[in-house]
Formats: sequence, C-alpha cells, structure tokens
Amino acid sequence: MSAFPSSIFSGRRFAVVGLGKNGLPAAQALTAMGANVVAWDDNPAARADAAGLDLRDPADKEFDFDALVLSPGIPHRLPEPHPIATRAIKADVPILSDTELLFQAVRAAGSRARFAGITGTNGKSTTTALLAHILNTAGIPVAAGANLGPPALSLPLLPHDGVYVLEMSSYMLERLVTLRFDAAAMLNLSTDHIDRHGDMAGYAMAKRAIFDRQLATDLAVIGIDDPNSREMAAWLTTRPAQVVYVSGVWRPFRLGPALPGSHNAQNAAAAVEMAQFLGASNVAIEAALLTYPGLPHRQQRIVTSDGVTFVNDSKATNAEAAACALVCYDRLIWIAGGMAKEGGIEPLLPLFPRIARALLIGRDAPVLAATLARHHVPFDIVGSLDAAVPAAFNAARATGTPVVLLSPACASWDQFTGYDQRGDRFAAAARALHAGDA
Repeated sequence: MSAFPSSIFSGRRFAVVGLGKNGLPAAQALTAMGANVVAWDDNPAARADAAGLDLRDPADKEFDFDALVLSPGIPHRLPEPHPIATRAIKADVPILSDTELLFQAVRAAGSRARFAGITGTNGKSTTTALLAHILNTAGIPVAAGANLGPPALSLPLLPHDGVYVLEMSSYMLERLVTLRFDAAAMLNLSTDHIDRHGDMAGYAMAKRAIFDRQLATDLAVIGIDDPNSREMAAWLTTRPAQVVYVSGVWRPFRLGPALPGSHNAQNAAAAVEMAQFLGASNVAIEAALLTYPGLPHRQQRIVTSDGVTFVNDSKATNAEAAACALVCYDRLIWIAGGMAKEGGIEPLLPLFPRIARALLIGRDAPVLAATLARHHVPFDIVGSLDAAVPAAFNAARATGTPVVLLSPACASWDQFTGYDQRGDRFAAAARALHAGDA
C-alpha cells in the first residue's frame, strides 16, 4: 500500500460540493493528486473546517469543470436537484461520486488492483466488513470503505494483487461512469429512499448499476430471499458476468457469534462467494468467519445486567432490517421509533408475539403506537432514548424478559445526527445502568 502520485489528476478541474465525511476528504485527496479543485458547502460551519482549500461557490463563475463531485446526500434529480447539480447538467458536466474517482486514480497510477462492490437495502455494511476481514485473513492486500467507514478517496493505492472492497449506496451507484466491479453483490431489495429515486423501479434501477460494465470474467452475486431481488436475478441472466445466487439457508461454513440469524447467513454467503473468486482459501475463509468481530450498531451486545442483555441494533433504520434482529430472540423488550419509513412497522406483524413490551421514541412514535395498539402489543410512548433505556430495563426485569433490543425500524434524524450517535447513546445508557446495578 502506498500514496497516490501527486500528478495523477494534474490539469483536471473539479468542483467539489458538500464538505462532509465524503466531500472534504475528496477535495483534499484530489488536490493532493494535482487537480485544480474548487470546493464549496452551503453550510458556513463546514466551510470553516476546510482550511487550505479554494473555497468558492462554483456557481459564481463559468462552469468549466471536468466534473462535479457531489456528496451522496445532495440530490441531483429528486426530490429537487441542488442548484449546482442543475448547473452541471445544463453545462454537460458529469456528476461523479468519489468512488468513481478512486477507480480512475487507481488505473491512472498503473495498478491493476481489483474492485469488489456490495450493495443492498440491508446488510451491505456487514458484508463489506466481513469480506475485507476474510481477504485480510487470507493475506490479500485489502482496503475497505466508501459508504462504510473511510471515504473512497482516503483509501491507499493498492498493488496489483490488492482488492478494494467498497460498500455502495444507491446514491453512489447513480454517479458512476467507468468503474467496473470485478466482483459485485446485490444482497436484497426492499422499499427505501423512494424520495431520491421516485419509485421502487427507480430505486431498483439505481441498485442494479453495481453490475454495469461487468465482463464474462467477472462475478455477479445476487440474493434470492426477496421477490425484488429474484426479479433482478432474472435480469442478471441476460448479462455477461458469472452469476451466483445466495440465500439465508446457506450453511457450508460455521459462523461466529457476530453473525446471528438467517440474514447474516446470506451476508456470509455473499462474502464467501466473493472471497473465493478473489483468491481466498477455504481455510482462511473458515477462520475468518469464526473470528469476525462484527460492526457497531448491528446486533452489538453491549452489556448483561441482572440477567438482561442490551443489544444495540441502531443501524436498523427500516422494518426489514429490524425484522432481521427481532427474529433472533424468542422474547424481548423492544425500543423503536424515530422517523418512520414508508409502510411503517406493518411488515413486522408476524414478529409481534415476541415483543413483551415496546418503548417508543421519536417523531413517529404515535404512528408506531397505532400499529401496535391494533395488534394488542403492550407499549409506552416515552419520547427519548434516555427515558426508554431505564424503562426497558424495568420492564425486562418485571416480566423476566432476557433481552432489551434497540432496533428502531426508523431513521434517526429527528433526534440524532445519525444511527451511530443513537446507538452510542443507547450503549452509554445501558452501561450506566449496569454500573449502577452492580
């Protein structure tokens, strides 16, 4: 692993808009690679953190850039395009993601390192981290990031035998033009991000872009445990890449404690298929599956106090993700709520009998409460996570329930900066209870 040469993008001009966790590293990396970069964020606080960059609104001058690098969270079409995106489209300037520019930089540096891309409505972070863990265990040079962890342009230059393992959101996939994944996986597909894609068909179209430009020598992995994925699998048979189907019933290797449930069996199946294709031995794969440590906020066991285990699954921002956690426990106290997705928690109806009591937080707690009330699930609207954790602990002890599960089935933006802050708050509250109970 090494740094990129400082002249790779010499003479090229980029506008970078949105200086958050993707945009700021992108602007800094492109500058270090010799590009002429104009950087901007509508938020003055974000601009204050970008010292040393050429901070100017690109819309204030003739739009003569080679590309606009637009942070994933900023829309370029729906629900309403950012003005700078409209300007770029009018000027016929491509709108790219930082993952696209990583690919261009790697190839411009002369490296033949391979690219593995993973997407899906749920499970893509776990599968990305697991695949990287397997390849590292196998001694294959690897760098993982993009939507998970380090932004793409902060990753190092890998040698010819290296592999970039990239978690790809639908927002990132919309902004690729040359990136080809040697191995690509689409795990599952359920309703999400409809505001950005217009409808389910638009969302599916964005997701299947992970297979664009693949060749007959490449690998395409597709989940078949949901109808939308099966439909995409049928389409994949018309494409040139080798197609492998994965399911949650897969069990050729033993899985470690950080991979509970059939959803993680499917995640592991995808990671194993990709790892084998990329050269990992079965010995390394088996060892890695047993030693994989898991990711924060994905069924993360925090502490057990007075016989009650607190589980942080804050990453479950929709009902389908929450179902993957609920199904792992026979009886639980459930903490849920926030900003509900389309369909709310109705898809969880078959799992309601497992819920001894629900503690509801956030903006749409009344919406979730109405659903629970219709199905006679006991609940309390407590408003905040700080109130929910002790209330859940008391309910668990009163009913002899062994698990308190934070798996919100909702986005977190109403009360937190993201699911990670929500999960950290839950973990801190659980540990504080344990310390007080010890």
